[in-house]
Amino acid sequence: MPFRDALVDWYASNARELPWRAPGTSPYAVLVSEVMLQQTPVTRVVPAYQEWIARWPTAAALAAAPSGEAVRQWGRLGYPRRALRLHATCVSVVEKYGGELPTTVQELLTLPGVGDYTARAVAAFALRQRHPVVDTNVRRVVARVVEGVADASVTRKDLDLVESLLPVLDEDAATLSIAFMELGAVVCTARSPRCHTCPIASWCTWLAAGSPALGAPVRRPQGYAGTDRQVRGRLMAVLREATGPVPPALLDRVWDEPVQRARALDGLVADGLVDPLPDGRYALPR
Repeated sequence: MPFRDALVDWYASNARELPWRAPGTSPYAVLVSEVMLQQTPVTRVVPAYQEWIARWPTAAALAAAPSGEAVRQWGRLGYPRRALRLHATCVSVVEKYGGELPTTVQELLTLPGVGDYTARAVAAFALRQRHPVVDTNVRRVVARVVEGVADASVTRKDLDLVESLLPVLDEDAATLSIAFMELGAVVCTARSPRCHTCPIASWCTWLAAGSPALGAPVRRPQGYAGTDRQVRGRLMAVLREATGPVPPALLDRVWDEPVQRARALDGLVADGLVDPLPDGRYALPR
C-alpha cells in the first residue's frame, strides 16, 4: 500500500499532543480515554481525563471507589452509564486479573462494558499489537482512499478490509491504525475535508473521481433541547453536586413538566445511575 509511509510520516509530524498518547501511558489510562471519547469531542474529554487519572491512576484505585463517585466525577461528559461500565470493568480487572488489564483482545472482551472496538483500541494503542481498529473516522478515510466513496457506515466486514491495509509488524500496524484515525479526525472530516493538505491525496480514489457526493443524505443526530436526555442531565447535575441524598422536591425544580421528569428519573433508576432510598430521597449509587 504505497500511501502507508506518507501517512505515517504525516502523523509523526502532525499528531495532536493528547495526554493519553504520552509515552508510558498505561493500558488502563488508554481504556479511560477510549470510553470517554465515545460520542464526546476531544476538547471536552482532555480536562475530564486528566482529572480522572489524577484521582484514580490505576484500575485498582477506581475499583476501590464507590460506583457513585465514578458517576460524580464523570461530570457533564454525557451518557453517564459509561462511568458505571468503566467502574464495573475495573472491578472485574481486580477480581480476575490482579488489577492489571489483560493483554489480548479475547481477554479484554471478557470484561463488562468492553466491546469489540474498545478491546481492539486498547490492544493496538496501548499494547502496540496488530489489530484493525475501525471507528467512523477510520471508515471514512478507507471509504474515500480505497473505495472511492464519500463515506460509509461501520460494519463488521470493515475489520477485514482495514486489516488488509496494515503492515505485518505489530508496532508499524499500531502506528498506522492511529494515523488513520487522526487523519479522519482532523483532515479527512465528514463535512469539510481539507484535501489540499491531505498527505495521501495522491492515492485517494474518491478525490480522483471528483469527490462525488453521498448517494443518500447523512442522518443528523437528534437535538438536545427539550429531550429526556436534557432532563436526565439536569437531574444528574443535582445529584452530583449534592453532598448526600436529595429529597424529591429538589429534583422537582429542575423541570416543570412532571410526566417527562418522572419518566427521566425512572430511566435513571433503571439504568443504575440513581438509587431510590426507603425514606423517599434519591442518591448516587453506592
